[in-house]
Amino acid sequence: MIKAGIFGATGYTGHALVQILARHPDVHLQFATSQSFAGQALTAVYPQAPPLPLIDEAEAPLETVDVVFLCLPHAAAAATAVRALQAGSKVIDLSADFRLADPSVYAQWYGREHPAPELLGTAVYGLTEWARDQLPGADLVAVPGCYPTSVLLGLRPLLQRPLPTDYLSMTGPIIADSKSGVSGAGRPATDATHFMNVNDNFAPYKIGRAHRHLPEMEQIISWWQADAPPLIFSPHLLPVPRGILSTLYVTIAGEWTLSDVAALYTEMYAGEPFVCLLPPGQVATLAHVTHTNKCVIGLAQAGATLIITVAIDNLLKGAAGQAVQNMNVVFQLDETTGLI
Repeated sequence: MIKAGIFGATGYTGHALVQILARHPDVHLQFATSQSFAGQALTAVYPQAPPLPLIDEAEAPLETVDVVFLCLPHAAAAATAVRALQAGSKVIDLSADFRLADPSVYAQWYGREHPAPELLGTAVYGLTEWARDQLPGADLVAVPGCYPTSVLLGLRPLLQRPLPTDYLSMTGPIIADSKSGVSGAGRPATDATHFMNVNDNFAPYKIGRAHRHLPEMEQIISWWQADAPPLIFSPHLLPVPRGILSTLYVTIAGEWTLSDVAALYTEMYAGEPFVCLLPPGQVATLAHVTHTNKCVIGLAQAGATLIITVAIDNLLKGAAGQAVQNMNVVFQLDETTGLI
């Protein structure tokens, strides 16, 4: 039985983790922390949650667990990761602290020096479908961001393909037009996420080169294909609780058909338990994925432009579900255990 702890259990992602681990047959949840609700039960925040006692982070018995999940703000997560690793626990971090390999890029986008740069080279970037061979036994896993999970899984067959480089070569920028449910902004309310401002509205935000998920996506794209076209990322806030829908536009040179591309995607994702390819011409929707760990991909064509629609649940495949998927591989369990 794997003994686990959760730091930050009262956020949306932390609560989703509690729900998954409560039904996981190979995990016992030893502790859950909350700075705001320490001393209370999780039911005080989420009435349908298990009556799990919440403790202060400083009181977490790290020596009693095999793995900790960090649902903490950036910088705070890195400091906790250092303590957990020193105590002998494996760490699955859902913050951004270990996603970027270059500490100078982290400093540029997060406005502070990285708290533990010596650990960056040891972290596995936990896009499970890509990193599966790197995960078994890993001590530190960086769970990808929700937007990057949708965009990278949608682009990967084009960028990381075992085919001649002149086949399906991309020209011009890659455009990622992405929409997220409000839970993607986290539990603390802001003017932008207040119900009265979100309801009956649909708005872009942090477009251009402003969103912190952009360097994460650019990093992985460069790992897969050094000369890939530039990425234009335009996130939007949907007036729904959860889910991400990314529509990707890729211009492809030469003669090609939608069947050619569909064969490429089918080859790469054959046997993947959580990636579902729709028949060519069909589009992915939030209804395909909410409350599941699935990533659903649709392919369509408009002349020389390939249109890829990708849907995930931002709290599951984009966060807690992918974290558990990673944990399963780290401990060499069936990858789908506890997940739907």
